[in-house]
Amino acid sequence: MTERVKLSIEDHVAIVTLNRPDKHNAVDLKMFEALAHTGSRLAEDRTVRAVVLEGAGPSFCAGVDLDIFRQSDSPIDGAAMSPGENTPANFFQRAAYVWREIPVPVICAIHGIAYGAGLQIALGADLRYATASSRLSVMEIKWGIIPDMAITTTLPGIGTTDKIKELAWTGRVVQGDEACVLGLVTAVHENPSQAARDTARIIASKSPDAIRAIKRLFDEAATLSNQQALQLEARLQLSLLGSPNQVEAVAANLEKRSPEFVDPQN
Repeated sequence: MTERVKLSIEDHVAIVTLNRPDKHNAVDLKMFEALAHTGSRLAEDRTVRAVVLEGAGPSFCAGVDLDIFRQSDSPIDGAAMSPGENTPANFFQRAAYVWREIPVPVICAIHGIAYGAGLQIALGADLRYATASSRLSVMEIKWGIIPDMAITTTLPGIGTTDKIKELAWTGRVVQGDEACVLGLVTAVHENPSQAARDTARIIASKSPDAIRAIKRLFDEAATLSNQQALQLEARLQLSLLGSPNQVEAVAANLEKRSPEFVDPQN
């Protein structure tokens, strides 16, 4: 059977590829498991400094494989809907939420379609690059259900609530250009996969300590009071100042050479 998710790591950049091209990468149970497993593995890998998330074949992800709902022994029960071990996300939410748990930037490359679960997985990434002709939809209303793959934790700060409600209520499809205006997409590129790799390589060339601290700063500050957010800024900055990678960043700039950073220890 085809491996549901492929993973390769080179020069500190991890490439994660959804791999059911004949099904437009529709997410079945094995892919739910593979996405969560891959994300958890990367969260613990200190050598990884950026992640690219993409789909093989004609599309990024067509959403949930409907065979899940047709199975007589459907896995959708109380246990599957309960938080997992060491994570607030349940079995289905984990495929999208796990990218937020990775301490380094995750860049999603969208082409073809990203419907329902596919869009929610993409929203778990820090950045989303798409083609102008790609098609995105919060499509769960079509099946009489709500979007429930961590969208309440990934969308705040991405788009305004009224526009998201409209998309969720209507299930309408938007193309990459409009998705960029709405905030669902960070930027439109002719080749989003290559653009994601280029950005990932730039990120991987920076201080990994500072890169991780930046992700933590913006993710955590969104739920804090002004006082708490300012205190977080100060704590993170103090943890960086005088550290080996920060000293190396300064030295490399002054000496006009490429820096040589070490992988974070925690």
